[in-house]
Amino acid sequence: MLVLVRKCDESIVIGGDIVVTILGVDGDRIKLGINAPREISILRQELCDEVVSQNRAAVESSSGIRRILPTVKDKLTIAKASEA
Repeated sequence: MLVLVRKCDESIVIGGDIVVTILGVDGDRIKLGINAPREISILRQELCDEVVSQNRAAVESSSGIRRILPTVKDKLTIAKASEA
């Protein structure tokens, strides 16, 4: 991790087209301004973590469904056969 010290109204440039500017400091809170191309997604870390968590939960529940599908299919096949 690169650690930099900046004052209010000072900036850093990332990749030539992303500019992060310190807009203010209030106690232990820092206000950042980020100027980046529209195609660059900018999210707070906790939102990224939540998306990853929800995606993992969705994958786990869908793999559970995949495990029971053969059983459901077998039961449907047996039910259809007994109707005939």
